Amino acid sequence: MLTLCGMPLSNYYNVPKMVLLEKRVPFAEHYVSTGNRDEAVLACSSLGKIPFLRTEDGPLCESEAIVEYLEARFPDPRLLPADPYAAAKVCELMKFIDLHLELVARDLYGKAFFGGEISESNAARVRKLLEKNIAGFKRLAKFSPYVAGDTFTLADCAAFNHLPLVGLATRIVLGEDLLAAAGLEIKPYLKLVGERPSAQKVVADRKADQAKLATKS
Repeated sequence: MLTLCGMPLSNYYNVPKMVLLEKRVPFAEHYVSTGNRDEAVLACSSLGKIPFLRTEDGPLCESEAIVEYLEARFPDPRLLPADPYAAAKVCELMKFIDLHLELVARDLYGKAFFGGEISESNAARVRKLLEKNIAGFKRLAKFSPYVAGDTFTLADCAAFNHLPLVGLATRIVLGEDLLAAAGLEIKPYLKLVGERPSAQKVVADRKADQAKLATKS
């Protein structure tokens, strides 16, 4: 059986988890905190990053590699279009969300969610870059009704887990939700995707993990 390793609080963990749930693939979960330096973890994820997946053939790390593996191994139901160009456009959206939205906004997470600090100059840098990148995202995203078009795809697994954090972190740290400020009203989209059993499971487990961590602090 496949084992997904990481923690439900992680948005990157929840992307492949949502894919597994959508495909109804039996899998186990093993709790591993991010940055873990245990040798057993490093043997699966050389930087100690989460998520990673234990398979019968060996481990896989990096969520993008994991979801590509899952799509290739378990093609039914399809989460990538059969047409090569349409499939590439879905992957383009996933990569854009990961690299140009979530990864940039991640610099705000310390202050937004963990009581850290960020300099005014760094916050201004993040704002300027996100404003440019969100404008680019608007040119790629469809939201008709799903992010890549009329069909639920891998890109939705990324968008559903990453976009709310981008909006929330910018609202807390920069004083406004930069997605909404750019004219991206994602609440109807999140509501639509949130009605899927996979999304409901991911959200419920994330909230439970969040509550558990709060009681320890």
